Amino acid sequence: MVTSEHGDLFDYDAELRPHNELLRAAARVGPDDRVLDIGCGMGQTTREAARAAVHGSAVGVDISAPMLERARRLSDAQGLWNITYQRADAQFHPFQPDHFDLCISRFGTMFFADPVAAFANIGRALRPAARLVLLVWQDRDHNEWASMIRRLRASSEPALDPDPFSLADPVLTESILAAAGFTEVGFTDVREPVYYGPDSSSAFDNVLRLYDKDLLNALDPAAAERARARLRADLAAHDNGSGVYFDSRAWLITARRR
Repeated sequence: MVTSEHGDLFDYDAELRPHNELLRAAARVGPDDRVLDIGCGMGQTTREAARAAVHGSAVGVDISAPMLERARRLSDAQGLWNITYQRADAQFHPFQPDHFDLCISRFGTMFFADPVAAFANIGRALRPAARLVLLVWQDRDHNEWASMIRRLRASSEPALDPDPFSLADPVLTESILAAAGFTEVGFTDVREPVYYGPDSSSAFDNVLRLYDKDLLNALDPAAAERARARLRADLAAHDNGSGVYFDSRAWLITARRR
């Protein structure tokens, strides 16, 4: 799932493959579109947008320098000329106004300190009536992978920080988007598994890489061993012979800039 070429970067593309297909279908990137991708990570969704926008362009934005470095290498290797990446916080970055035809994000918009300000800033970068297509997690209790992390952290902090479930409530999220200048807000229920590795041993390394390596190192040896034992049991129970999968629920959100 994570190779030496990736270093310590978790392979979100493998974890979220079914979600990515749904996002791509909903985005419907056109050949002339100018696409903004928020929280692009290692750039899979940005590259797919660039390939579809053959006469347009795609811009990927993320705060992780290592992920953007990997994204640039992959784009160069694939000969994508119409793609750029920017290291920036989308809540504050001075995007070119009224420029983009479409904004997409695969689980990259739940972490803003001020979501209304962030989406308003994104909205100013979109032309009038431009589309917004997002994937966000539903409530924690609807996501089996989150329960796994909660059990892993049972001996210390119970919650994930920053909160990946901040946009789980459709009423609240619609109000945020409306206040930020978006209309025609719609929610589609997405039920797809997330993938952590080809077997429980690989999944164990991947989960610790993604979530809790530093946390476990901070525990006393006995508590850390108990946490590792809980995690190994969880992963073994979800190994179906072709990989380790956990149920998940997400919202596919669509909207337009007013």
